[in-house]
Amino acid sequence: MGLVSFALKYPHTFYVVAALILFLGVTAVVEMPTDIFPEIDIPVVSVIWQFTGLNTTEMEQRFTTYSQYAISSNVNGIKDIEAETVDGISVQKLYFQPDVNLSLAISQVVAATNAIRSLLPTGTQPPIVVQYSASAVPVLQIALSSDNLSEAQLYDYGIYRLRQMLAPIHGVTLPTPVGGKYRQIMVDIDPVKLLSKGLTPLQVVNAVNVQNLTLPGGDEKIGKTDYTVRMNSMPPTMEALNDIPVAYQNGATVFLRDIGHVRDGNLVQQNVVRADGKRSVLLSIIKNGNASTLTVVNAVKHMLNIAREAAPPGMVIKSLFDQSVFVVSSVVAVLREGAIAAGLTALMILIFLGSWRPTVVVMISIPLAMLTSLVVLYFLGETINTMTLRGLALAVGILVDDSTVTIENTYRLLDEKKCRCRARHCMAPPRSPSRHWYRLSRSAASSPRWPFSKGRRNICSRRSASPWSSRCSPPTACRAP
Repeated sequence: MGLVSFALKYPHTFYVVAALILFLGVTAVVEMPTDIFPEIDIPVVSVIWQFTGLNTTEMEQRFTTYSQYAISSNVNGIKDIEAETVDGISVQKLYFQPDVNLSLAISQVVAATNAIRSLLPTGTQPPIVVQYSASAVPVLQIALSSDNLSEAQLYDYGIYRLRQMLAPIHGVTLPTPVGGKYRQIMVDIDPVKLLSKGLTPLQVVNAVNVQNLTLPGGDEKIGKTDYTVRMNSMPPTMEALNDIPVAYQNGATVFLRDIGHVRDGNLVQQNVVRADGKRSVLLSIIKNGNASTLTVVNAVKHMLNIAREAAPPGMVIKSLFDQSVFVVSSVVAVLREGAIAAGLTALMILIFLGSWRPTVVVMISIPLAMLTSLVVLYFLGETINTMTLRGLALAVGILVDDSTVTIENTYRLLDEKKCRCRARHCMAPPRSPSRHWYRLSRSAASSPRWPFSKGRRNICSRRSASPWSSRCSPPTACRAP
C-alpha cells in the first residue's frame, strides 16, 4: 500500500501527525537556542603568562621555554604548539587532536603549569588558561559615562558593581572593562627630602608594607563577656597612611608625610574609550556555552534597567552594540519569506484551479514542512542560527515549486483518469441481453442493498435504461461519487 493510498484510507492518522508536528515544532522553536553561529568545537587552548616589567627576551627564556617543555611532557593529545612573546606577556596556543577529551586536557595543562612556578621568578601568578570557542563572541557592549564622575570612579563601578550584577546570568562571560583608569593609592616621594633624611625608596616600600597588614586579632574573654579584639595594623583611611613611621633617626621619628605624600591615583592609562565624545568605560558581554543569544541579551537588558535605577547620579549606562538585532532580523526575514511564498502560491492555485481545497493544502503544508525541519534540528542538538535560517529561506523556494507541481500533477492525473474512463466506455463492444442480465443478477446476489447503493460501481454500471442502448453513453457515466 502506497503512502497516498494509506493517507486516503486513514485520513485521521495524518491529522494526528500534522497536530504532532505542530506541537513539536512550536516546542522546538521555544526551546532551541538562537545564536549567531552554530556551535563549533575547536580543540584549542590558550595559556597566558603575565609578569609586568620583564622584557621580551627574559619572558621567552623564563616563561615560554619552561612552559612549553612542561606542557609537552605532561599533556596528552597535543597536535601543535604556537607561542608568542612580548614585553611582560607570553601566550601559548595549544592545538589538540580532534578526538581528545578537552576537559581532561585543560586539567593537565593547569597541573603542568602550576608545577613549574617554583622555577619561575618570585611573585609569578598562575597562568590564565582559556578554551577557544568560535561562538564565544561579544553579543552586547555597554558604555558607562558621566559628566561629574571621574574615569577611575566609572571603572570601579563597572568592574566591582555592574559586573557583579551581570555575573549570575546564565551564559555570560565578562572580561575586564576597557577604558577608564584603574584606581590605586599612590605614595609620591620627594627625592630631595628623602636624600636629606638619608633614606632610600626601598626603605619606604618596606615600611609601608610592614605597617599595612591584615592581621587577625582574635578574641578576649573577660568574666562572662567575650570581646572581639581588633588590631590597628592597617590604617583606616587614606590620609592615615601619611602617619606611618618610616625610620627613627637622631631621637626623632621620620613619618611618611615628612618625605612625601599619599594620594588617590591610578595606574598608567593604556587605552581610552569615547562615547558621544566623552571619556567612557566599555564593558563587553560575551556569550559562552550553549546559551541562546536572544536569551542572554534580553536578560542583560533587563538587569541594565535595574542597574540604571541604582546607579550614582549623573551616570549614563548605554548599549552601543547589540548582536541580537541581526539574529532577530534573520528570523523575521525567514518568517516573512515563508508567509509571502505560501500566500502567493495559494493565490495562484486558487486563481488557476478555482478550488479552495488545494489552496488550504498548500497553506498548511509549507509551514508544516518548515516545522518538521526545526524538529529534526532540535533532536540533532543544533541551534537556530544565521546558517540554518538561510537554509530554511532557500528551502521555501523548493517547497513552493514542489507544492505547485504536486497540485498540478494531481489535477492532471484526475483529468486523464476521467478521459480514460470515458474512452473505455465509448469503445466498449455491444453486450448481449443475456450477458447484461447475468451481470445484474450477480451484483444483486452479492449485495442485497445494490439497488439503493450510491457507489462508483453502481453509477458506472448503469449505462442506460435498456441493455440495447447506444455504445457511447453520456460523459457522466464514469463520474466519481
